[in-house]
Amino acid sequence: MADRRAEAIAALTRALGHEFKNKALLEQALTHSSVGEGQALDARGRPFVDNQRLEFLGDRVLGLVVAERLMRENPGADEGALSARLHALVDKPACARAAERLGIGDALRLSPGEAKQGGRRREGVLGDAMEAVLAAVWLDGGMEAAKALFDHAWAEEFARPISTTIANPKSAVQEWSLKHGRGLPTYAVLDRTGSDHAPTFTVEVRVESTEPLTGQGRSRQEAEKAAATALLKREGLV
Repeated sequence: MADRRAEAIAALTRALGHEFKNKALLEQALTHSSVGEGQALDARGRPFVDNQRLEFLGDRVLGLVVAERLMRENPGADEGALSARLHALVDKPACARAAERLGIGDALRLSPGEAKQGGRRREGVLGDAMEAVLAAVWLDGGMEAAKALFDHAWAEEFARPISTTIANPKSAVQEWSLKHGRGLPTYAVLDRTGSDHAPTFTVEVRVESTEPLTGQGRSRQEAEKAAATALLKREGLV
């Protein structure tokens, strides 16, 4: 098993196009939190480190790299269009697809339980690891190395047609609202019509300093998503 992982790491290093000066950074980026199982020290008595802190940093590095490229390549685009494109390029599914192209899953260090449950192919695990690896490259080689990795790993994402829908519109509304200093959005059920087995909910979404909008759906959750989507469309984010 160790030999197999060593081969996977070697293949990943080639795919990254970056030879680490500090190989411990790559090992940390590939270490899932399940390995330590809450322990402060590893088997050798050293402080245990997983990839969560690198993931935090990588999320910021990714946002900056994407924003810079979008600004450079789309000089005429407004903030709404740029934000929508950025959101699609940095979300968890996009990060996970980039990780799959590089072969990160096979190189991950997981607990036996996490591995048995399919952690090497799980979207959340892969997406987090991709961000951690990007951070490791940035720390080891600087911004140009991080940009080179991004351009390579996300090439197919830029080739994908721009979607007019967002997988999680409520999260997108919250991100937009907080970014503009308007606090958390609120949702309220205004009406419920129809029979018990086929109801229709009408939900209103409110964001500070904006006009409220409504959405309808067969469930409260569906109606909230519809209201959030309506707000995103009005603000030019989709």
